Amino acid sequence: MFHIHFKRSIIVSVCLCVSVSFLSAQNNLKLKYNNSTVYTGIEVGSKGVKMSMVELGKNAQSNGSFNILKDTSVNTDFISFNESTFSATLNALCGLYETARKDYKISDKRIFTAISSGVKMQAEKDEKTEFIKKLIDSFKIRINDQSKTVAVIDVKQEALLSHLGIVPESRRYSTFLIDIGSGNTKGGYFPYGNTKDFYLFQLNWGTKSMSNAADKRMEEDKSLGNYQKQLTRTLSQAENADIIYAVNASGAYPLSDYIAFSGGAAWAAATLMHPELIDNAVISVTFEEVVKYYEKLYTSFANFSPENLAKTSEDNNEKAAIMKAAKTVHGVFDQKSLMAGTGLLLKIMRQFSSLYETKQFYLVKNGQVGWISAYVDQSQKETVSK
Repeated sequence: MFHIHFKRSIIVSVCLCVSVSFLSAQNNLKLKYNNSTVYTGIEVGSKGVKMSMVELGKNAQSNGSFNILKDTSVNTDFISFNESTFSATLNALCGLYETARKDYKISDKRIFTAISSGVKMQAEKDEKTEFIKKLIDSFKIRINDQSKTVAVIDVKQEALLSHLGIVPESRRYSTFLIDIGSGNTKGGYFPYGNTKDFYLFQLNWGTKSMSNAADKRMEEDKSLGNYQKQLTRTLSQAENADIIYAVNASGAYPLSDYIAFSGGAAWAAATLMHPELIDNAVISVTFEEVVKYYEKLYTSFANFSPENLAKTSEDNNEKAAIMKAAKTVHGVFDQKSLMAGTGLLLKIMRQFSSLYETKQFYLVKNGQVGWISAYVDQSQKETVSK
């Protein structure tokens, strides 16, 4: 089974003993492992600032033991690149950093900050890169640490880090990872059996951009039926003009046995399709399963309400967990967005399904923290090599 795995080469000498005050401050974090280390990743993305706390067990290098402790975000719309959203983003970035440092006693060296590739690309497109520099400089002044590293990640580095952080080492060279974001889709694989050579896969379509394109076609008829019709047309256009070519050009079909999807659309689908697997970080699905799910999003959307999904379990604790997860999904995506993201997911999956060979598909729920694990590993190696 394709278990999510954070393969880390954490050097024993840097895994310091956790202090008593650290433990008391983290009682509400529900640590799972003995002698574990907690890391925090804070990322400035297109929509806002996200913070994830990840517990890595002492055997993380060999068995990928990890535990997501907290995952939160503050919507600030940074890519509007105006003074209002800049201030909101700076306040959110500093606020989350101080929360990790003061409230949870995470040391500075275990808090990693980054600017996402989506922000970098949009800033370059709009000629607003000075906003990124200003944000980083202001952040360092606010936390009184000029030496703090704030990485500005490009799209290839982000895709590579996600692959290293999400995909188990045993399937490193046979898995094609695809992350469906809000405005674009990115991913890739290692074609030559080493981690130096990475093939980057990109599409200028994401959940939000697909939904927006369908909305623009609707004109005066704003009904869900017309949205579904226009979405079908938009998806077909994207498939014929972009998706087929991108997948074929990647050369991934003959080299990849496993196709793993991360991003919001994958997380939502995994949560709503299989509520009974609430504790599973990765869900195995078939193309046919996702087709049926996509159809029900349009015809039977009420079936995916938190209340209905909770009925799949008789355990009260599990019911509560299912309800919470489903409410989170519905808080992020409305019906139209779920249809758009799932439709895009299906169009990509379709390129890896044939009469002769169908790949094994997986939906990754916690893909957003993948870069943190890989970044920790990369940073530790750089520290030791100096």
